[in-house]
Amino acid sequence: MILRVYVALLYLVSMVGCSQSNNILLGRVEAVVAGHTVVVTDCYRTSVRPPVTEPTGATFTPCRDAVVVIRGEQLTVNGTPYGPLTPNAKVVVDHGRVSVEK
Repeated sequence: MILRVYVALLYLVSMVGCSQSNNILLGRVEAVVAGHTVVVTDCYRTSVRPPVTEPTGATFTPCRDAVVVIRGEQLTVNGTPYGPLTPNAKVVVDHGRVSVEK
């Protein structure tokens, strides 16, 4: 009986907080920011604001501790510059560590 209740709650949470771009169970958020796929982990939100488009790029703030800015192909995460991005580069912010996949 307890197992059924647990499974039902897990299913309900997954239906409310999971989508292709937001998985609350895994804490994974994904969005296209200034033409680049950006994945942020350790972000447990039921809803995430979309990236804010600017004239020279975009800003994506899915969580309080993750601010991803791409302006003129220059990547900045939480105020730290990470240099230029190549076309179609994928940015992963994983528990504060930033990696760029080409």
